[in-house]
Amino acid sequence: MENSIHIGVIGLGYVGLPLAVEFGKKYPVTGFDIHQLRVDELMAGHDRTLETSDEELAAATFLKYTTKLEDIKDCNYYIVTVPTPIDQHKRPDLTPLIKASESVGKVLKKGDIVIYESTVYPGATEEDCVPILEKFSGLKFNQDFYCGYSPERINPGDKVHTVTKILKVTSGSTPEVAKKVDDLYKSIIVAGTYMASSIKVAEAAKVIENSQRDINIAFVNELALIFNKIGIDTHEVLAAAGTKWNFLKFTPGLVGGHCIGVDPYYLTHKAQELGYNPEIILAGRRLNDNMGFYVANRVIKNMIQKGHTIAGSRVLVLGITFKENCPDIRNSRAIDVVNEFKEYSCNVDVFDPWADPAEVKHEYGLNLAPKPGSDYDAVVLAVAHNEFKELDIKALGSKNAIIYDIKGLLDKSIVDERL
Repeated sequence: MENSIHIGVIGLGYVGLPLAVEFGKKYPVTGFDIHQLRVDELMAGHDRTLETSDEELAAATFLKYTTKLEDIKDCNYYIVTVPTPIDQHKRPDLTPLIKASESVGKVLKKGDIVIYESTVYPGATEEDCVPILEKFSGLKFNQDFYCGYSPERINPGDKVHTVTKILKVTSGSTPEVAKKVDDLYKSIIVAGTYMASSIKVAEAAKVIENSQRDINIAFVNELALIFNKIGIDTHEVLAAAGTKWNFLKFTPGLVGGHCIGVDPYYLTHKAQELGYNPEIILAGRRLNDNMGFYVANRVIKNMIQKGHTIAGSRVLVLGITFKENCPDIRNSRAIDVVNEFKEYSCNVDVFDPWADPAEVKHEYGLNLAPKPGSDYDAVVLAVAHNEFKELDIKALGSKNAIIYDIKGLLDKSIVDERL
């Protein structure tokens, strides 16, 4: 099998690189990315996303990197791992997927298989991507070339559930191709594979994984709003309820990142296209999208009650990445907290030892503080980085500063309120 396979991985981000590295330990692999800087850093042996260690990169002895399309023309398997974001109206933005399909279409040959890993709505592979592959290649789908879909399950920052240790769902456009795709992944995935009955089923399976998690978090976020009014601590309620064997253990918080805060909109878009208006999924999304504003306003109310003048007050927000111990800032909802404070004319410092300052400046227009200052009127812990456990949070604030803990990381005795 190894002798007949040459894999092209399109997109070398959080999903594509770990996959390319694992395949590159066994097969000839060419990793393609449109960003020269990204390719240069990988060729130098370092991954700034920290998903892959320098040692892992070095171990992928059959892996090459390129920004040139002609360098992947000899591949016979193409794996597309580009982002699938939403636009400002919360509608699917398939631009990266379409451009990647155009690129692959230009080098596609008879007998080749194109596998998509990007999260999409059911039907996107065959309805949106295949026509582009046909147009740019001049080939006929399921006669000259074939497709597969195997949804990514990468969890950024997670060093336990890495790509080979997560069971992989696979599928193909014909039964024979489905078997080939499954065999390909089975050769590197230690956790095993699950062959779905069709590409659409595999697409749907992926999009509901994150939609389910989003709804569950929305439920506990709503509980946090209710319990705040009642005057009891949400985390204490959840700890008590969690003693039941079948209680699902979710905690309240900001829901961002490239998956949970985005994927449900792909499913609801498809549903609305077919004339069905989803209620539960969109209700959960609205609630989760508003949590940053809720947090900031709770802090402001607490500050007023302690006699702080809001305009011109100094606020420290700890964390801007979308999750703990990870440099990924995509779709971080901590920015909602920051922006709401600015609406009240607060002076906001943001400190995050994991985030890249240039990336944060480009994405959110924020200048990260190189280190926390002191004498803040309010301190908000937004991300549960390990480094924040070592900080003397109380010492960062003024004598009557508000300490607000979104993540439930801090000792309850030092906080004024937690979500």
